[in-house]
Amino acid sequence: MQSPSTPPLPQTPPTTAAANVTVGELRRCPTCNRWGGARRLGADGETVELDPAQPRGPCREGPWHGSLRGPRNACGQWLQWQEIGKPLTATPQPAVPPLDPRQAFGANHSQRTNRELCESTAYPPNGSAAVDVDTLLARLGLATEKLHSGDFVVRTPITGAPLVRLQATRSVEAEAAIARASHAYLYWRTVPAPVRGTLVRRYADTLHKHKTQLAELITLESGKIHEEALGEVQEMIDICEFAAGLSRQLHGLTITSERPGHRIQELWHPAGVVGIISAFNFPAAVWAWNAALAWVCGDTVVWKPSERTPLTALACASLFSDTCASQGDVCEGLLEVLVGGRSLAELLATDKRIAVLSATGSCEMGQAIAPVVARRMGKAILELGGNNAAIVTPSADLALTERAVLFGAVGTAGQRCTSLRRLIVHDAIHDTLRDRLRAAWQRVKVGNPLLPGVLVGPLIDQRADDAMSTALLAAEAAGGIVWGGETVAVEGCSGAYYRRPALVEMPAQTDIMMRETFAPILYLLRYRDLREAITLNNAVPQGLASAIFTRDLAEAELFMSAAGSDCGIVNVNTGPSGAEIGGAFGGEKDSGGGREAGSDAWKAYMRRTTCTVNASGSLPLAQGISFGLETQD
Repeated sequence: MQSPSTPPLPQTPPTTAAANVTVGELRRCPTCNRWGGARRLGADGETVELDPAQPRGPCREGPWHGSLRGPRNACGQWLQWQEIGKPLTATPQPAVPPLDPRQAFGANHSQRTNRELCESTAYPPNGSAAVDVDTLLARLGLATEKLHSGDFVVRTPITGAPLVRLQATRSVEAEAAIARASHAYLYWRTVPAPVRGTLVRRYADTLHKHKTQLAELITLESGKIHEEALGEVQEMIDICEFAAGLSRQLHGLTITSERPGHRIQELWHPAGVVGIISAFNFPAAVWAWNAALAWVCGDTVVWKPSERTPLTALACASLFSDTCASQGDVCEGLLEVLVGGRSLAELLATDKRIAVLSATGSCEMGQAIAPVVARRMGKAILELGGNNAAIVTPSADLALTERAVLFGAVGTAGQRCTSLRRLIVHDAIHDTLRDRLRAAWQRVKVGNPLLPGVLVGPLIDQRADDAMSTALLAAEAAGGIVWGGETVAVEGCSGAYYRRPALVEMPAQTDIMMRETFAPILYLLRYRDLREAITLNNAVPQGLASAIFTRDLAEAELFMSAAGSDCGIVNVNTGPSGAEIGGAFGGEKDSGGGREAGSDAWKAYMRRTTCTVNASGSLPLAQGISFGLETQD
């Protein structure tokens, strides 16, 4: 590997001592400027034979890893070594023309109509309109010849039309992927954590360079507006940077012992292969929460994305591979992607090689997976559905509350696990806030998420649309008054499902409000006493996120206390959506109980050992036990 600051070096002629050895090109380490040269695996299969014709340096020492790559022990950098007697060849990269990602949908993106945008993102059976999408995917490193030869159809919710046709991962291929991840783990766990963190930080740099392109793809696959998609990629960058710093802080405790000359120490070690099952609504960020921590903790990753958003996963994997290749790093097995449906998720749940399974999805999905993982004594991190409420007290700032409620309820078309579903408003201000929200709901622009000014894109599919209709009918049958919720016709997008957000004034917390409907529906309830409101907040089976809007310190403290909200996320004067990566993310009750992202969530991706060290020369027993056995010297 040639340092950018070092000119190419000539071939070194063989010396007498190595006349029978073909000498490769000398290369400097770009970090410490040491020499690196050719080598080969020794006859015993473990040692490494160095070429005596080339100068030695600390960077030339290190193990053989089969792929001709290994860590330099002088500076922690990676080097692709040339095998003695064999030429060093670089993997050719396909030429991709420079692309402004907006050009994937036309040169004058902001001026195009819904019909033009919808039709340009479609992929008809004859492939005549697939060029723009293919160019975007190629820009993200995906080989387009592999995107139209399978029977696994990926559709865009913007139009309902196909984007690509992939080859689904077969069971034998999934088994091989898990085997590669298991093999890679045996090596990756031995790499120093700060070195692992360096790779994750470099991945953040790669994501930053491709932020706009990746956001375009997220919008195409998930239907969220481009502004939210950009935020999702930024969240990936943030968690990678967080994890890189965390790689130097994976510390345990030193604990005082009751016995003289003893100490107790906690050590944290990598857990193994981490399986990740992600959902369509955050096709990249939630995976990154898990993967970035898993990598710095010394684990490898097998990722099963939602069958609705596999292209985003493949693009993320391609960018990760590019990051590894640009540094000469070993990549195979650190990240494996499985494309397909439920059977692949079941494989991850049942396979004992998956030490930790992190699954994001509905409460029903978690209830199916949890006992399967438990039966094999595996570890599960479950981030499941939410039925999130916010309480609005008489002292609340109504202008701030209105903005927070609007984003919380209609952002991502109500398809976030943290979306605001229930608004519990004090009787004294209920009608005032209701009228303000009705006016705000009418101003929300629903349409193609690629267009500027649009705040609400499509529902993901017909099943989501049917669920919204069913919920609104049930609410009306229970005495609710519904504003909005009607179907919105978007020009050129007749195969998609667009709905105006619904605001529903309810007489009480009825059965339909006890279930999560993954759609933009906000139920309004009245309350008179704060403890009554907290009881309503806690009455549902889910316990993910909650919020209170108040300027009364005592009310805020009560809501955050043990007698307050029973959710994993408890906010004051901000909505339940839009969590930062610095805090641990997760819920309670039917929402799963797992924690991801910040704080000490990293501990779920490692195993803890407790070590007692005796340096006393004697053997006192704990709890003062005297065993009564005399030994002879």
